[in-house]
Amino acid sequence: MQFGIFTVGDVTIDPTTGRTPTERERIKAMVAIALKAEEVGLDVFAMGEHHNPPFVPSSPTTMLGYIAARTERLVLSTSTTLITTNDPVKIAEDYAMLQHLADGRVDLMMGRGNTGPVYPWFGKDIRDGIDLAIENYALLRRLWREDVVDWEGRFRTPLQGFTSTPRPLDGVAPFVWHGSIRSPEIAEQAAYYGDGFFHNNIFWPKEHTKKLIDLYRQRYAHYGHGTPEQAIVGLGGHVYMRPNSQDAVREFRPFFDHSPVMGGGIPMEEYMEQTPLTVGTPEQVIEKTLTFREHFGDYQRQLFMVDGGGIPLETALEQIEMLGAEVVPVLRQEFAKHRPADVPDAPTHASLRAARDAERAHTTGPAA
Repeated sequence: MQFGIFTVGDVTIDPTTGRTPTERERIKAMVAIALKAEEVGLDVFAMGEHHNPPFVPSSPTTMLGYIAARTERLVLSTSTTLITTNDPVKIAEDYAMLQHLADGRVDLMMGRGNTGPVYPWFGKDIRDGIDLAIENYALLRRLWREDVVDWEGRFRTPLQGFTSTPRPLDGVAPFVWHGSIRSPEIAEQAAYYGDGFFHNNIFWPKEHTKKLIDLYRQRYAHYGHGTPEQAIVGLGGHVYMRPNSQDAVREFRPFFDHSPVMGGGIPMEEYMEQTPLTVGTPEQVIEKTLTFREHFGDYQRQLFMVDGGGIPLETALEQIEMLGAEVVPVLRQEFAKHRPADVPDAPTHASLRAARDAERAHTTGPAA
């Protein structure tokens, strides 16, 4: 099972000091967070893609390429690649290039985006969001798997004899997660292709999250990729930790109350009861995270948010230290207990390449 960090890259005022970091400071902070994640033994760093203030991650491959040069083991991912407003040809090229630079330590999460004004900035209509996600991803898969593509669709100019370069590393496309918090069509899309499904459940009650994950698992089996239990699932989490739970609650409350997403509604304690947000000790984070398997079954990737909402970089790095030293080692051990042998690990470039080679050997036979 993989554990890691994801960030949305917002530039937000720190409510405890009244100071807002510069864009440069926030960008550098995201790099520092990724480096700390590798340092403490986490598996994944993922970042969003946004093209509107107050967010800065408009070019994920630029940042991930830079991080790739400064890390050796960390899997580099997106927590959203906008399959709707990006040209699938450019996605194919950019992430294949990143694959080569990172020696295969790359996967990505497709998402539609939920900010309406962004669509017309790229010549799209948010009312076409689902159709764009379906058509663009179908083309992207072909671009990565076929050397020469002839294609025609609704949303971009046709392609005739087109070859996307560079080709995927070792002829193996990056693994794709489809991220959604409310669209059954996206769960269906992930199941159809046998891809991963990531539910960023940090703002949602478990009952809502379970419905989409159960749908994905059932449809994954329907399309013949394996049993429902073998479907590839990822989840989000949001934590703020201190050795003493009262200190954690006291420190985090201003960030919660001033959050444009979390604040202004129900009290923080009630919010924690309904969502994965855990503000307390490392032991409480472990206890809460272990309940995810009870609700959603065995899964493959757990990403935590530790920054955002004005959290200072120093504090975010402290959270990662506690995850690496006190939380994730216990979670690895506990999640491994009673995990059925036929539940797969999260796919990696190496495992996908090995599966491809095994399939080729089976098809061609021993004489080849």
